[in-house]
Amino acid sequence: GPGGGASAGAAAAGAPSPVGKVLDDTDDSGRPLREVGGKDAPGVGVEVTPDSADGWDVRLTFRHFRVSAPGAHPTAVTGRGPACLFVDGRRIARLYTPRYRLPARLVPHGTHHVTARLYADDGTVWAVHGKPVQSTADITVSGTRPPGPTPGSADRLPDG
Repeated sequence: GPGGGASAGAAAAGAPSPVGKVLDDTDDSGRPLREVGGKDAPGVGVEVTPDSADGWDVRLTFRHFRVSAPGAHPTAVTGRGPACLFVDGRRIARLYTPRYRLPARLVPHGTHHVTARLYADDGTVWAVHGKPVQSTADITVSGTRPPGPTPGSADRLPDG
């Protein structure tokens, strides 16, 4: 992208040191990865449970990470940023809270992968060992209609 050719030594004197190291690799949506390591690296867990209506309750748990407020300054700050939610690889929401109600229409019948991925406020993806910091939960959506009698040929007997 634009501004991408600068060497690591080109930082202006007195500028705050950058957080982590932006890698040449990107995630599957084309966002650059920002490598951070060590015991303070951010982490995320995702849990998806059916809610009382016909949707799903998504709960995220964070380690060494705080979700930024909407409109945060677009600068990478250690352990801060939005979380993005994906269903089967398609981004459906940018989260500024650890909870989200997943509408049933986004997860039709079948098995789906619900992934939470952590971003920095500048749009880069937090990464550890060259892989995006993310967690995936699989949910299987079965038929929503209650079981009932299935119409069959026995419903209409021929007149005897």
